[in-house]
Amino acid sequence: MSSMSDPFDFFSRRCVWVHGPIIVGAGPSGLAVGACLKEQGVPFVILERSDCIASLWQKRTYDRLKIHLPKQFCQLPKLPFPEDYPEYPSKEEFIRYLESYAKHFNINPRFNQSVQSARYDETCRLWRVRTVGTGAEAGNWNAEVEYIGRWLVVATGENAEKVVPEMEGLAQFGGDVTHVCDYKSGDIYRGKRVLVVGCGNSGMEVCVDLCDHDAFPSMVVRDSVHVLPREVLGKSTFELAVFLLKWLPLWLVDRILLVLAWLVLGNVEKYGLKRPSTGPLELKNTQGRTPVLDIGTLSKIRSGDITVVPGVKRFMPSKVELVDGQVLDVDSVIFATGYRSNVPRWLQGTDFFSKDGYPKVPFPNGWKGNSGLYAVGFTRRGLSGASSDAVRIAKDIARVWKEETKPAKGLTACHRRCMSQI
Repeated sequence: MSSMSDPFDFFSRRCVWVHGPIIVGAGPSGLAVGACLKEQGVPFVILERSDCIASLWQKRTYDRLKIHLPKQFCQLPKLPFPEDYPEYPSKEEFIRYLESYAKHFNINPRFNQSVQSARYDETCRLWRVRTVGTGAEAGNWNAEVEYIGRWLVVATGENAEKVVPEMEGLAQFGGDVTHVCDYKSGDIYRGKRVLVVGCGNSGMEVCVDLCDHDAFPSMVVRDSVHVLPREVLGKSTFELAVFLLKWLPLWLVDRILLVLAWLVLGNVEKYGLKRPSTGPLELKNTQGRTPVLDIGTLSKIRSGDITVVPGVKRFMPSKVELVDGQVLDVDSVIFATGYRSNVPRWLQGTDFFSKDGYPKVPFPNGWKGNSGLYAVGFTRRGLSGASSDAVRIAKDIARVWKEETKPAKGLTACHRRCMSQI
């Protein structure tokens, strides 16, 4: 971040004082914090790099996507899903819910504001968040803005940036290469041989979608993976696990889930899907690896419509060589290799987050740092984890907010002109 001694920087940026927390990110996590703060009467500003709320859902998800868990585990605080919504809402239904959520609580993020840096100023004990306008904002004189406030809430989440691994020969492959965040449907892949790299929920669902559009997918399964039925006897497997955890130790619940998976799905290892030695819930808690909830992929694998292959050794023109020596003819490659946090790129001067962009303190205590820093949406527990953190954060900020008659003291002595306030 530029120093105060730089005279050009001193006068070049517009400065905005925020009467409350600065929230970075207008996804479900940021909206949840905003709604809870509204309930507490605390003002705030949400900064969003895109031009809409929940940009991951609106712009980087495939058409057939549905929420994988029952809706009661995915609703945000203070406003449940409409009663007429199905058990597993579609992408479009979830987006409508989020838009109605923002409207209900009168949440109006500042869009096209890409955060370049955020740092706590020890001198005046305030957060300074520097943004650059994007899209329509980029040409304006005030495209560069510094927001200054007492609290900073990091709500950019676990899926801020796509992960595309470096692979030998990929530049010479010559065919279409994309990440699942840019995949919409299998319509453009009709009749093509498609290599899907990754066997998580997205990778498996994309393979099903490709089959439904008459493509020929091969799914790369490099590591072990837990595959569980989405439902057992008409009941959500996740809901069952939550219920059992109230009465039984985690290791025993894991054993029960694996027995049920074997009864419903059979032995999946004979199809190339080796199970980890660690149970699905323990693996989720310790490493953040989410078990796959089967929505029809296994039946496509059994029928031969989806081919399971081992890891990739290298790419060649229109071909791929696998680690077992097989060489496949491939027209297109889709990387279903997930996402990562981008917090280390812009949050400066704090050791609250680790190098991978997650709070160092594990759940359930990773929501609060020092000096008014908070994190929401990094629990590796989906929307329910983000919602519980949002409630805690809003209560904690509101408690201090109501105690202090002035949110910041000595303001005029420690920063340049404040041209506006929010």
